[in-house]
Amino acid sequence: MDLTRLFYPRTIAVIGASPNLGGGKLPYYHIIKMAGYQGKMYPVNPKYSDINGEKVYRSLDDLPESIDLAIASVPAKLALETVEAAARNKVKFLHFFTSGFSEVGNVKLEQALLEAARKGPTRIIGPNCIGIHCTESGITCDLPKSPITGIGNVAFLGQSGGMTHNFMRMAHSRYLELNKVVSYGNQIDLRLEDYLEYLAKDDTIKVIAAYIEDIKDPRQFIEVLKKTTPVKPVIILKGGTTEQGARAAASHTGALAARREIWTAIMRQYGCIEAQNFEHLVDLVMLAGANILPHGPRLGFLGAGGGTSVLFTDLAAEEGLTLPELHQETQERISRKISDVNTSTTNPVDLGFYGFDFTIMAHTIRAMAADDAIDVIIPYFSLDFITSFQSAQLDSGPGPHAIVETLKDVDKPIIPILSRFTENMIEVEEVRIRLSSIFRKAGLAVYSTPQDAIKSLSGVLKWQMNHYVQADPPARRKASLP
Repeated sequence: MDLTRLFYPRTIAVIGASPNLGGGKLPYYHIIKMAGYQGKMYPVNPKYSDINGEKVYRSLDDLPESIDLAIASVPAKLALETVEAAARNKVKFLHFFTSGFSEVGNVKLEQALLEAARKGPTRIIGPNCIGIHCTESGITCDLPKSPITGIGNVAFLGQSGGMTHNFMRMAHSRYLELNKVVSYGNQIDLRLEDYLEYLAKDDTIKVIAAYIEDIKDPRQFIEVLKKTTPVKPVIILKGGTTEQGARAAASHTGALAARREIWTAIMRQYGCIEAQNFEHLVDLVMLAGANILPHGPRLGFLGAGGGTSVLFTDLAAEEGLTLPELHQETQERISRKISDVNTSTTNPVDLGFYGFDFTIMAHTIRAMAADDAIDVIIPYFSLDFITSFQSAQLDSGPGPHAIVETLKDVDKPIIPILSRFTENMIEVEEVRIRLSSIFRKAGLAVYSTPQDAIKSLSGVLKWQMNHYVQADPPARRKASLP
């Protein structure tokens, strides 16, 4: 289905627009204006004559031109007449922020809305959702405190409005630049499969993430997945996979949920990346959207401290990843910058106190990148020690930019880990934010723990293997991924 005018509307009507920013509903009229939408927007509300000097129309019948996207924030009791007016005036897409439908047992009202929409060209988004975001066109359901920045390569589909907002909040904090977002709620008309199919064909999107509570058309969903996962990663977090979670999903969006083992089998069979929780979802998206994707399971780890290296190796092994010993030439190159006291150059590489020096870390990264036994390089930065003993390098010399400079010479993914131990000192948190910003803006995926990095690597590598084999079936014999 063509959803172009949903994401790129030439005209928007906001039904229920108000000069007030409160009242229990998102102020769509105001936040879309703030986002820089350049098309024509019409506020519709019989209670007001103007909003900040802009004329307010009493109804859709009074608008001077046809509408591509109407956004309805009206009580459920007015929902049917709103759909009837939209169909009568040939509104292309109607998004219902309103709740009070099948999630509270009011299935008949949803059926009536759908029947009314079919009398015209109107397609319904929702109801019971926060709607649409498209960075390029300037429409959004996002909070105004985070202005739209660059047009990114990430798309998100969220059945829950709250989870959609959470994803957008975390995306901003992780410097993930969004492209398109849909909060789709009860999906009485347009469904997850419709949005996914459109996004699969969108060349501006590199990775698709989703929070799902139920699938309305499993057969169509699988058909779309089969076409999408070979060309771009689809990362899904499923809600309602337990008996109690399914009951919660039913009361949330009227969803009928699937058991976890069934869902996991579907994800594996059709090449999806399954997220285990919300944080894992965002972690996976960050890596899948990075400038350079991992293509093999052989990791090179470097940092300060033997215990961390041992635990990292255990975690990697549990996910079927390996840390092969570096070639002797590589070890000798690393050794040129460090002493042989309390250090190890095998792999994992323990740089001792030198591991707090960004310049030496950068030198080691370059050495490891030249080693054909290594696919992915993971530098571990101990922020507590850097903040306490090496903070001067953050303001003088190359500092963390030395790591960024290596990207000019390295064609393998670099995945920094910024340790998180001290959580009650603003100085350490300021360093974390600063380094995260530098590394993320350089296109690197950045993590706080080895566990997060390993779990993300494992998920993306499994997709890469599936993608690699489908693109070149004989390559299966060369592959060594679990």
